[in-house]
Formats: sequence, C-alpha cells, structure tokens
Amino acid sequence: MLRSPLHRRGAGGEVLTLKFSKMKKKVLITYSLFREGFDKLAVDFDLIFPEKNVFSREELFAHIKDCDALLSMFNLKVDKELIDAGENLRIIANYGVGYDNIDINYASPKGIVVTNTPDPVIEPTAELAFALMAAVARRVSECDRKLRLENAIKWGTLENLGTGLYGKTLGIIGMGRIGRAIARRAVASGMKVSYHNRNRLELETEQKYEATYLSFDDLLTSSDYISLNIPLSENTRHLIGENELNRMKKGAILVNTARGAVVDEKALVQSLQSGQLGGAALDVYEHEPLISPELLTMDNVVLAPHNGTATVDGRNAMSRYASENIIRFFRGEVPLSRVN
Repeated sequence: MLRSPLHRRGAGGEVLTLKFSKMKKKVLITYSLFREGFDKLAVDFDLIFPEKNVFSREELFAHIKDCDALLSMFNLKVDKELIDAGENLRIIANYGVGYDNIDINYASPKGIVVTNTPDPVIEPTAELAFALMAAVARRVSECDRKLRLENAIKWGTLENLGTGLYGKTLGIIGMGRIGRAIARRAVASGMKVSYHNRNRLELETEQKYEATYLSFDDLLTSSDYISLNIPLSENTRHLIGENELNRMKKGAILVNTARGAVVDEKALVQSLQSGQLGGAALDVYEHEPLISPELLTMDNVVLAPHNGTATVDGRNAMSRYASENIIRFFRGEVPLSRVN
C-alpha cells in the first residue's frame, strides 16, 4: 500500500516519486496593457488580461474570486464589494501614483497590501504639466484651432498675444517628486519658483531647485502660474475654490495635473468667465470623464484627457514597477511602494 499520493508503483513494482508543478499565483490585470511590460511577472505568475480593453463589472467579479493579486487602474473603483469577492486576494497593485480609487480603510484590516507606482510617473507628468502651461500662456491650442479654419485668425504684430514664462513666478502647491520635476523645468526656462508644502523642505533642497517657501495665502497672491501636485484627500478636496481663486493674481493661470476634485470646477468656470483667472491647463476633472461644458468653449483653457503619464516608455515602466511590487510581496520582501 502506498503511503503518499506522491508515490505510485512502476511497471516492475518499483516505487516512483511523482513531481507536481506548483500552481502559479494569479494576477488579474484590469486593462489590456502592453504585454512587454509584464515579461518578468509572467515567468512565475498567471496573468489574466481582458479580451477587450477592459473587463465588465461582471467579468471582474467572475475572475477575481480565484486571483491572488489585482493590478488596478486609477479609474477602477476597488470598493468593498470587489474586495470581498477576491477570496484569495492579498495585494492590490495600483497602476498610477494616486490610489483614491481604492477603499484602503477596508482593505487594510483584511490584511490586503496596497501599492502604487510613484517613480515612473514623475517625468511624464511633469512634461505634460509644463507643456499645458506653455500652451495656455502662448495660446498654442487656440491659434492651432483657428489656423485650421478659414478666416478665423488675424495675422499681425499685435494679434494673438500671449503671456511669457521667462521672469514669471510659478507657485507649486505640493513640492514632492513631480513638483520638483516641474520646478527643474521652470528654472531652466528662467522662471522664479515658489512653493507651499505641508512641511517645509530642507534648505539644501530649496537651493537645489531655487525655490522659495511661502504660506498658502502668499503663494496664491504672488504667483503668475500655479501648479497643483497633491493627492486627493478629504483635506485637499476643493482646496482651490471660489475664495482661493479670488485671492489669486488677476490673470493668473492655473495648472492641474493632480486630481480633478482638488479644484471646485464650478468655481473655476466662474473665475474664468469673469476674467479673474487668465487661463487654465487641465489634465484632470472633478467628475471625469465628464467635463464642464463651459470649459470646452473657452479659448484660454487647454484640456488633456488625464494622460499625464501617457507615453509608451512611461506605460511600460509603470507595468514593470507594478509587477515588481507584486513579485517582491510574494517573495516576502518589502514592495517598492506600499501605501498602507
């Protein structure tokens, strides 16, 4: 009689040891991303991608019950219901730096680790923020649109005048890694940089970025351009509202590549309509993908579809970073960027 199911007798009566391959852990990836970014993860894990771009809600629930890890997009609400459906779920690796789409307060007591991908988003987001700011200031989008229409634009020395960047003050709210990358670009363009943080930076860091620390109110009243680079929380929701917009310099330009709800969008529209605000450069919106229709009609507003990190290199770097978080977690190592 055999003592273990790992053994059986061969044709000659000898005992043979059977070798079973260890079942791979499953990772549910909620968007059909480039596969090359997951080459390393695919070696030791079974990866489940949607057949189309995304899973339906029903498909998510059907797959997640057997999965050990969830790689979620910033626009996917990982709520209590979805977390409970993941009976084997041990890690949620969010694809992006923001993680307000995840109910962390529910995931944490259940022992589910949440990670994000802060490093790969720094330079792409800073690039777009600076590009949007320059586009509003120099009326790039407006002129481009009008040039494509017959007789829609006037040519002349005093026509289509914009606002320069050189010598102007950029106020950065949130001088983290993205804020610093924007500051580096601003200094290279001859701008003066001021910033406001919850905590002031060390003097050495301020000197590196030629940045002056200001109170929140002083930054609002003294900046020609203001860039928002802070996460969304209960403390930062509508951080920029009617009162704050009215305290800004008349004609200032607001840049938001953080989260839409950091700005009261209704108040933003009113400020633009009144001429208090000179322009806005937006990659994010309070109720995205819905955008206030008034913003779509304004020449002094440049809009992007929440694609601050949208470069081919950036997307693959984010995939590799999220993969490394998962790999390290299941090896018993510290993930690159655990947020709970």
